[in-house]
Amino acid sequence: MNQGFKKEERLHSKKRIGELFSEGESFFIYPFKVVYHTLPEPSDYPVQLLISVSKNKFKQAVKRNRVKRLIREAYRKNKSILYPPSNRAEDTLLTGLIYVADTIMDYHQIEKKIILILQRLKKRDEKGNR
Repeated sequence: MNQGFKKEERLHSKKRIGELFSEGESFFIYPFKVVYHTLPEPSDYPVQLLISVSKNKFKQAVKRNRVKRLIREAYRKNKSILYPPSNRAEDTLLTGLIYVADTIMDYHQIEKKIILILQRLKKRDEKGNR
């Protein structure tokens, strides 16, 4: 499995972001609020990810960008948990990770939480509750 994080894997379409937040479901694993929604569209990239860090929590862009880099790296290394064994999937999972903590957690803590999130999303997928 390719461990890159290409532009096609990032959620940047305003229409899809709107769908995610209006029709999606959510759960909370500190320090993340996770919002997800399944679209019945096949895709080469079955998961699209949005990472958000609040400007109210981190006023300096340097700190916001640091948190986003840590999250992106943890996701990139562990995304194989969520991807199906075949290359193409019949559904596309839109996922939003919203960082809600007031402090910057270290990489290992963030990675543990990302793994928990991916495992929970995988479980919901297997149950058909996505």
